[in-house]
Amino acid sequence: MHDIRFIRENPAAFDAGLARRGADPLADELIALDERRRSLITELQAGQARRNEASKAIGAAKAQKDEETAQALMAEVSALKERLPALEAEEKSLTADLESRLAAIPNLPLADVPDGADEDDNALVASHGTPPQFAFEAKEHDEIGPALGLDFETGVKLAGARFTLLRGPVARLYRALGQFMLTTLARDHGYEQVIPPLMVRDEAMFGTGQLPKFADDLFQTTDGRWLIPTAEVSLTNIVAQEILAEEELPLRFTALTPCFRSEAGAAGRDTRGFIRQHQFDKVEMVSITTPDQSEAEHERMTACAEDILNKLGLPFRRMKLCTGDMGFSAARTYDLEVWLPGQKRYREISSCSTCTDFQARRMNARFRAEGEKGTRFVHTLNGSGLAVGRTLVAVLENYQNEDGSITIPEAFRPYIHGLERLEPMA
Repeated sequence: MHDIRFIRENPAAFDAGLARRGADPLADELIALDERRRSLITELQAGQARRNEASKAIGAAKAQKDEETAQALMAEVSALKERLPALEAEEKSLTADLESRLAAIPNLPLADVPDGADEDDNALVASHGTPPQFAFEAKEHDEIGPALGLDFETGVKLAGARFTLLRGPVARLYRALGQFMLTTLARDHGYEQVIPPLMVRDEAMFGTGQLPKFADDLFQTTDGRWLIPTAEVSLTNIVAQEILAEEELPLRFTALTPCFRSEAGAAGRDTRGFIRQHQFDKVEMVSITTPDQSEAEHERMTACAEDILNKLGLPFRRMKLCTGDMGFSAARTYDLEVWLPGQKRYREISSCSTCTDFQARRMNARFRAEGEKGTRFVHTLNGSGLAVGRTLVAVLENYQNEDGSITIPEAFRPYIHGLERLEPMA
């Protein structure tokens, strides 16, 4: 959500930010709407004050037996009583219209975000690790996985396209990966573990920016709740409508949850394999900070996700997303892309974003600095640490052996009871 005061005071900068996002200028239109709304508020306040003043004057006129003045005042009060409800209704309508328009505008990019139209314009920040070399032709995960228990056919039979059944060795590996990530973030990086609701109300989805614009990408229950597309929704909304003390910040939360996405905008993309599913598991990181902490927190959060990839020995690179490839609520996003030998390319495995105060305004999440009477909006950040399914894909492809077995990354072995190799099912 954008601050109309900022738009009034910085119309050119606001429109310039929208232009970088590929959007048309809106400042003049929003300011005109706000000016009409503010003029109505002024007229309302003046009318209410005059109605109260005239009502008191009626008694004084009657006490002085000035019936002519009393009747004139009574007529004026009557006219105001008829006029004021119409003004109130118009002001409420204009306020709702303004808030609706502000809620549909994406966050403005920070100055260091590269301009661009799509993923081809993203900027490489750093590369880590060396892609493995094999003495055989590397296979993709959908060729390796079935012998290990990655059952695409049964998943489709049970639930339809973009659902997969995991069993046996690969199910064991999958669950262990999620626990490894969660433990690493909590034990090594100080994130508080949370088990959040998987269904949330409209207000929570609005707070993090999924509603109203992206309803088609979500699954809704028959009672009106929404299945979370990411634990970012539940974790960030922990502080909705709260006023925090500055000394409480930063707050850092992590959760391992199922996530549900309709993938309405991904028709035809990654229809094979385990990359893009309607139901998947992800370890999420969320930070709630003061504005002056958020820059450092964004780097810290991204480094936490990188630490998991480093521990797993997976080659990856950090990309800074361009203006055309960022999410709706993000002001800056780093994507971590892992190398997949079977596909012979890098694929996204984590996105870490700072949303500045954009989500906080939607949630009305604030903090009070020590010694200050007023409050300020917090900054919110979120990141994947990591997507479990995509990590499974990366382990299968990077640690594959010619006989179809998978070598278990050494640092990860304690989480799978010391197992060194994952063998195909008999």
